[in-house]
Amino acid sequence: MCFKPMVFAVLFTAISLTSMQHVRATASIGIVELLRNATVKVIRAIDLKIQRLQNKTIWLQNAQKTLENTMSKMKLQDIADWTEKQREQYREYFDELAKVKTSITYYQRIREVTSKQVRLVNEYSRVWNLLQRDSNFSPDELQYMGKVYTGILKESMRNLEQISLVIRSFSLQMNDAKRIELIDTAADQIDQNFDDLMVFNRQNVMLSLRRTKSQQEAEVIKKLYGLEK
Repeated sequence: MCFKPMVFAVLFTAISLTSMQHVRATASIGIVELLRNATVKVIRAIDLKIQRLQNKTIWLQNAQKTLENTMSKMKLQDIADWTEKQREQYREYFDELAKVKTSITYYQRIREVTSKQVRLVNEYSRVWNLLQRDSNFSPDELQYMGKVYTGILKESMRNLEQISLVIRSFSLQMNDAKRIELIDTAADQIDQNFDDLMVFNRQNVMLSLRRTKSQQEAEVIKKLYGLEK
């Protein structure tokens, strides 16, 4: 009878630790899924916008060819007068074509930046799942790693908000210089997050390798992480 309280205490502690680890894992998974879903939505929106702009470019280019063909069929002495007369009428058309081409360039750049964020999420998911299967790490160490990874993911979420701001800028009165600044800032931040993640991944994998006690264990760890022999 006297052992029951102690047994219950041990069981309660074990259940509490398991529950805490489960909550941390669930929270981490929640951030990953939220970030992944949000990033995918942004990429889809960008792809749709690029497609629409490309269709608009084709239409404008076809109209331009029609205009040029009309001019080529006119008599030389009439071209100068006709061009001067129509210049104001078609100025907006030519300006629109230039703006569309510039917008496509911006969106393609934004897509490249956002795609790197997808790589970040995928690389995190791959290595974090492997670390949790690695017997060379204690629960406390895994808890610390989870906090670091969560911090990187949260920072990545803020970068995604920056990307969304850039996308919204196309509907605002914002000059090209400011838009380029926003894109470059977001790109630099995502690059830094990605580099931080890769460095932390390598540190953890190398630490696991240093803790192996035999060549056979080292080979198992290398195989686990997909490292070359």
